Amino acid sequence: MKKHTYILASLLLVSGIALAQKENIKRANKLFKMKAYTQAAKTYETKERTQEVLQNLADSYYYNTSLQKAIETYRELFVKYGDSIDIEYHFRFAQALKGVKNYKEADEHLSKYYNKPVNTLEFIEANNKITPHNFKLKEIVNEGSSSDFGLSFYGENKVVFASTRNTENPSYAWNELPYLDLYTATLTNSNTLINVQPFPEAINTSLHESNAVFTKDGKTMYFNRTNSTRKKTDEARIAHIKIYKAELINGEWTNVTALPFTSNSYSTEHPALSKDEKTLYFASDMPGTFGSFDIYKVAINDDGTYGEPENLGETINTKHREQFPFISEFNVLYFSSIGHQGYGGLDVFRSNMVNGGFDKPVNLGNIINSNLDDFAYVIKEKDNVGYVSSNRTGYDRIFSFSREENPLTKYLVEGVVQDKNSKKLLPGALVEIINQSNKTIKDTVVGENGYYVFKLEPNKLYKIRGTRQAYIEQELEFLTGNYGKSHNIDINLESLVSVEERIHQNEKGELHVQLDKIYFNYNTSEITNEAAKTLDVLVDLMKKYPSMKVEIAAHTDARGSEQYNLNLSKQRAALVLEYLVNQGINKNRLKSVGYGETRPLNKCIKEGICDDEEYDINRRCEFTILK
Repeated sequence: MKKHTYILASLLLVSGIALAQKENIKRANKLFKMKAYTQAAKTYETKERTQEVLQNLADSYYYNTSLQKAIETYRELFVKYGDSIDIEYHFRFAQALKGVKNYKEADEHLSKYYNKPVNTLEFIEANNKITPHNFKLKEIVNEGSSSDFGLSFYGENKVVFASTRNTENPSYAWNELPYLDLYTATLTNSNTLINVQPFPEAINTSLHESNAVFTKDGKTMYFNRTNSTRKKTDEARIAHIKIYKAELINGEWTNVTALPFTSNSYSTEHPALSKDEKTLYFASDMPGTFGSFDIYKVAINDDGTYGEPENLGETINTKHREQFPFISEFNVLYFSSIGHQGYGGLDVFRSNMVNGGFDKPVNLGNIINSNLDDFAYVIKEKDNVGYVSSNRTGYDRIFSFSREENPLTKYLVEGVVQDKNSKKLLPGALVEIINQSNKTIKDTVVGENGYYVFKLEPNKLYKIRGTRQAYIEQELEFLTGNYGKSHNIDINLESLVSVEERIHQNEKGELHVQLDKIYFNYNTSEITNEAAKTLDVLVDLMKKYPSMKVEIAAHTDARGSEQYNLNLSKQRAALVLEYLVNQGINKNRLKSVGYGETRPLNKCIKEGICDDEEYDINRRCEFTILK
């Protein structure tokens, strides 16, 4: 009997231990799904190392940047259960390996993941040759906090950032640091944040607030805030993130409201404003993404409403995370991605706006980017200075940077502007570079040596245009080659005088269109049928040369008062201008001037001294080419 009682007690004990084990695993899984990775890892560490436990334990270490522990656990997972592991674990294991710069082993897993060869060291070497800028990075001194990130511009002298420095806030289950709040500060010349002040309670709550961006007038702010309610996902409840808008009224932040396209079912985060403040860029994992978080844009309408969010497409977004967009005053999109090839973790990329879309992203290189997460990049393009956040030191930190052009990445286009026939150099000529959006992006006026040089992006299609007064405009299309190369394009302009018999140059260097004389009947401003036929010659000439601009100068004879003649000449010039416009010439290409009797061609400078034919000579219209 005692024996049976002992066996029964043992069975109950084993059963109880198994039940407790099962309950503990269930609790750990719930913590994992809630992204409470630190607490989840502590429980998993004590459990039997099944495939599920190893997978979640490795991921918990990975998401909390405990990379050595993550690597050891992933490696154990692949040794024990390699044939049955989901392909996504190859990606995360590779990222953990890249985080400690073990690129060789990382590439083995990435090659399996992408089903094609991956060579990170080769990429790093090549990327140094295509990164548009060289950077100098310096950590910002910010005492009183173990974690700060997401610095943004706030007026002329202040900045705003997110920080965990408020120890009265509850701890975040993900990393057990206090919840984030937003702070203002002044950044000194010695790269130190001083006068750090929290935003008021209307902005900072018991939840997370971060990633603020402001309109130029400082009266509107967009920022992140986690939801106060959690959305149930399987057994766990996830607090998603929303973008909020706040208004500064009478010195106080008020009207704090979530944007209409936010949701309790997905996150919207990391707002960024276009230069004209008519477009808001942000990151989201809303339905319709390519996998994880994607970059979106949404129109801000004049009446304060918003359009429908638009995904920026697969050129920018991958099946992995794209976050922290920033759009510069030059319409360059900067963002962080773990999906595009990089150095490890989130890397910062740039993409130029072309024809309303964005071109292939370029990694900013190994100063801005590290083997860990680099994000929240903002810049003042004209000043070549900005800020970026990174956890390369173990915690999130803010860095300032300056930059200069990387000479290895530019394609040089150079040449001289000269007369096509005489080969004489043409100082004063304007040379323009035009992009595929038909916008002039660079220009210069050549000096006495006629020489120009431009630094352009490689492997792109451009046009180059040369113009000079008295010459025919020339425009050529060309394709730049590889980085660090150059291309010589001499611009040969042909003189209008040499190709158009009706165009002559006077002793002052002025160009005149020589037409049959346009005579006006005495004391009228009407254009006769004969005058119209003559003006049609000018119409054809101006249509032939679309950039030509002409001054219409009308003159009278000396009969009548000076004021009357001045007014009459203005009427005549205006009437000629109107005729040309009616024939299809843009009014912006024309200028009408009335000189009255002030510029006679003969001695008939006053009334009563000449016969009618001599006076008729001064009653005329002249056409001077302005451009």
